[in-house]
Amino acid sequence: QPEVGKPTRTCYSLPGHDFTYGMYLHRRDGGVAEAIGHWDSVKAKPHIRIMPRDFVTMGRMAVGEGCTTAREFALYYKFKDLRCKDEGILRYGCKIPPGMTFGRPARPSTPFFDLMQHRYKELWMESQRARTVVQHVVKKKVGIPQQCFPLLDVRGNRTTFLCTHPLPRKEESFWHPQRFEKV
Repeated sequence: QPEVGKPTRTCYSLPGHDFTYGMYLHRRDGGVAEAIGHWDSVKAKPHIRIMPRDFVTMGRMAVGEGCTTAREFALYYKFKDLRCKDEGILRYGCKIPPGMTFGRPARPSTPFFDLMQHRYKELWMESQRARTVVQHVVKKKVGIPQQCFPLLDVRGNRTTFLCTHPLPRKEESFWHPQRFEKV
């Protein structure tokens, strides 16, 4: 019977004080003191990136040398090993060039003095005046009267021709049966 208020005892005997729980690592296991005092730092090795072969340039050079068959091309590729140029500016661990900036360039600032003097309004008004002068000149050349199309820039087409030269009115005639038409 278990004692009242006390948990039941285990039937396993625990190992001694020199026993290490978990996996023992011979090289790194130095306990808490080593973990706090000596951080395990890994030194970065220089990353040498091998670029892929540049088959376009090699093929162009092989044709220039006179290669025509697939076997000659394969021998030329073994003889001449050209690699693509590293066009990536930023790689992991590379330094940024000193004058390089990222993103879109900023829009040039609007001159505040021009805003205060309504310069942009004046430029717009001048362009509108020039546009109306050009429209009047074009309409006079084409011969379109102002009452037909006062604000449109229209070329001479059938509608404008009919507006300027209306069709003659037909004279009214009395109705006759068709049998009397040829008489």
